[in-house]
Amino acid sequence: MSGRDWLRLILLSVLWGGSFFFVGVAVPHLPPFTIVLARVGFAALVLAAALPLLGLPFPKGRAAWTALAVMGLLNNVIPFSFFVLAQGQIGSGLASILNATTPLWGVVVAHLATQDEKLTRARLAGVLAGFAGVAVMMGSGAIHGTFWAQAACLGAAFSYALAGVWGRRLRVFALPPLTLAFGQVSCAALMLLPLVALREQPWTLAFPGWGVMAALLGLAVLSTSFAYGLYFGLIASAGAVNAFLVTFLVPVSAIALGIAFLGEALLPRHVAGMALIALGLVILDGRVWRWVRAKGGFPPPLDTPEDI
Repeated sequence: MSGRDWLRLILLSVLWGGSFFFVGVAVPHLPPFTIVLARVGFAALVLAAALPLLGLPFPKGRAAWTALAVMGLLNNVIPFSFFVLAQGQIGSGLASILNATTPLWGVVVAHLATQDEKLTRARLAGVLAGFAGVAVMMGSGAIHGTFWAQAACLGAAFSYALAGVWGRRLRVFALPPLTLAFGQVSCAALMLLPLVALREQPWTLAFPGWGVMAALLGLAVLSTSFAYGLYFGLIASAGAVNAFLVTFLVPVSAIALGIAFLGEALLPRHVAGMALIALGLVILDGRVWRWVRAKGGFPPPLDTPEDI
């Protein structure tokens, strides 16, 4: 990757790590689904203004909007809601670590739902190492009353994995990435609107303060709208495999922001679990083994690099 690509990667990790921080700021002051609606609603408005300026089209046709509605449910409504609900009980750093299991779930979902991305021995080893890390972190979660919050984070990661497989269907529409992003967040906002209006009625709440409002705007504009553009630009420039590296970096920025500004702390079992998850991601990524073999190190441990 070029220096510019590395800069994009680091900035993207900060933006997505920052989403956990922004949620942590808003959670004590606003109902959960109101936070999620603000995120996708403001993001939809920003992208709606950006598309004409960039000369990009809006989605058209029932088939495209139906596919985008499913994508909005799997990639926005479910995971965003689960993370906000979870962060009412656990810190942003721990939530971000559990979010890093998304590629592990992705390997499992792709094996079950596709014909061309089956589990190899190397991928299976990566998945097992990663979920061993999850088990280490959640082992005493029931005792501390955070088991279901951590399970919600895993459910969110699983939903992201489903969205990744579903996203294959969007290729047939040949729409620009930001057009797809606008379509899914718009559909997500429409799904959440009646739920928020009937259940939470945010217009009856006291003004949460400018700090919370700034966090909501940061969540929508920086961690959603701008981050989407940055991510798709990174894929176009450096490829999807290199963009995958952001998974390693998001917990770093989320943990740093949580400790610095929210007074959070990680327990030793969280650090141990994060290390095992990182090991699983390294195995899935495969580039470490390729580098070692290129330097004349150990032979391939499980599969050839092409099988990883």
